[in-house]
Amino acid sequence: MNASVFARSALRAAATSRTAVPVSVRGLASVATSQTAPATPETKKPLMKKFQVYRWNPDEPEKKPYMQEYELDLNQTGPMFLDALIRMKNEVDPTLTFRRSCREGICGSCAMNIEGTNTLACLCRIDRDTSKVAKIYPLPHTYVVKDLVPDLTQFYKQYKSIKPYLQRKDAPTPMKENLQSIADRKKLDGMYECILCACCSTSCPSYWWNSSEYLGPAVLMQSYRWIADSRDQFTEERKAALDNEMSLYRCHTIMNCARTCPKGLNPGLAIAKIKKELAFGSS
Repeated sequence: MNASVFARSALRAAATSRTAVPVSVRGLASVATSQTAPATPETKKPLMKKFQVYRWNPDEPEKKPYMQEYELDLNQTGPMFLDALIRMKNEVDPTLTFRRSCREGICGSCAMNIEGTNTLACLCRIDRDTSKVAKIYPLPHTYVVKDLVPDLTQFYKQYKSIKPYLQRKDAPTPMKENLQSIADRKKLDGMYECILCACCSTSCPSYWWNSSEYLGPAVLMQSYRWIADSRDQFTEERKAALDNEMSLYRCHTIMNCARTCPKGLNPGLAIAKIKKELAFGSS
């Protein structure tokens, strides 16, 4: 190898081993060879809020119900009351008892009375005003199983009594659905969405006084859901079962049911339609 070739090879080797130099591009900052450490996010100051929760243990029947106080940092808690309850149970007090399942307003399990209103804990947002104490009770005027768990035995017994399923008098046709028009299908809107959380029935004074006989807004709306269904062939039998002093006519249009429904439904309207059909017949 002659001297000139050797010199060119040495220069190429030196160039490839050189450390990269920051390059400035118009409109962009120089790119450094070493990565800058990410900025540490600012830690939020604790936002402490007090919660008072109804407690009662059936294993201690001599002990009266009481309100137990918990305090949580809202900056470390999800936005809904169910988030707070789950954190209380998981991190503070494992004896706290409540129902929950879907966490998105579909199952109705977490129905309770929050700040004086029957609602779903998973849909009820926590007020971040820390000067106010949040109070949580079980659904009112129900027997309590434990803490925030209501006994809904009577409620489901009444629901079963209305036969909440499609009834036909003709024999089913194999491989054929029970069809209905778009207009008939729309008649069920505002009723089929009911998730049987019992918020409306347990907010109804008439149901508080006569829950052994009056069916209550939730069950009556479910009843009308089947009366209004064009596919059902037991409409008259369903209406006849309601045509008595107690099952239907204890509704006095107080309308707590519509105000408290977490799904935005109007059971009072469904009850009024049943009364109208019993008085004047189907339109």
